Amino acid sequence: MNLGKLVWRNLLRRRGRFVFTLAGVSVGMAAFVALMTIGQGLTGEIRKQAQGLGANLVVTPKGWCAYEQISVLTGEQLPEAIPLAELEKIRAVPGVRSALPYLNEKTAFRNQPVPVIGIWPDEMRSLQKWSVATGRYFTAADERAVVIGAAIAQQFQLQPGDEFTVRGKRLPVIGVLREAGTKDDIATFVPLSLAQEIYEVKGMVSFIAVQVIDLEQMEAVSLGIQEAANVAVVSDKQLLASVLAIVGTVGAAMQAVAAVGVLAAAFGIVNTLLTAVYERRREIGILQAVGGTRRTLFLAFMLESGLYGLLGGLLGTALGLLGAYVFGPVLGDNAFTASLRQSPAPAFDEVTLIITLAFSVGLALLAGLYPAYRATRLSPVEAMRHV
Repeated sequence: MNLGKLVWRNLLRRRGRFVFTLAGVSVGMAAFVALMTIGQGLTGEIRKQAQGLGANLVVTPKGWCAYEQISVLTGEQLPEAIPLAELEKIRAVPGVRSALPYLNEKTAFRNQPVPVIGIWPDEMRSLQKWSVATGRYFTAADERAVVIGAAIAQQFQLQPGDEFTVRGKRLPVIGVLREAGTKDDIATFVPLSLAQEIYEVKGMVSFIAVQVIDLEQMEAVSLGIQEAANVAVVSDKQLLASVLAIVGTVGAAMQAVAAVGVLAAAFGIVNTLLTAVYERRREIGILQAVGGTRRTLFLAFMLESGLYGLLGGLLGTALGLLGAYVFGPVLGDNAFTASLRQSPAPAFDEVTLIITLAFSVGLALLAGLYPAYRATRLSPVEAMRHV
């Protein structure tokens, strides 16, 4: 019998023990993969939203917290804290190409929360390069109507000519934007003046998106804005880094919890192999007596341990991806990340798969070192005493 057949036979000798040990490894790896996949997907969506913002600098009220910063990227409701009068001061700062105000609010439509964003229609369309899938776009800066994102139209089965209620005000839907893959798909847009009227915040906006003429002068422009107006300024890169740092910290903490489960599974492999060494003492003695070397014996137990890691890693990866696909939207259904659920596909690539399997096999091999060493320390005479 060759070494491979011997290892496989020993692995399946105690089928119940094999199944439970493999299940321990699989569950631990599944939790690790699911949390890592959800974190990667969330990070990818945040980067996509930052690119869709179309601004080099974001002007915010002083003292905004991290939740309000991420809401800039997601389109969630924000406090109305910047007087529109500050906008003219910002637009007059040398180096500013454009400065567009946003009023981020929220309404309930058919008992579902929907973001409502007040904008300057023409300037916003020019910045975001929007195209209309059905219907038409705003024809006046104060038109009493709404244009909706593609996901909103699909969710509520809306089309041009239908009515949309914004804070009790019935407004006609005049157009549906073409799908962009950003927060614009899950928002409703109204002219800024109309949004200020409906939400009774005349003369106030949530934040201002600024494009600069020369990217190399961005820091100078930022300082100029802060000197000209009573506001805070953050670059798009700083905003992205701040949000990713929060998400990364939470993701690392969740993966650390999952890693504890993987570590517990490794101890399960140690226990299984130590029990196998005890049960197979007579066989080990016979193997040594017929010429089997300690190296062969050590390799047999290491292969057995590695197979637990490989099979558990493969099964755990499959279960983890399935868990991320099924439970990812549930875990992301909160005020902090609700608007980031854009892609149903798990974010998992070939490199991550290889790293995950290497981690699983490597940990299993480490777990098998001591049992394999114990097996090689048995002398043929001592081992064959046990029948």
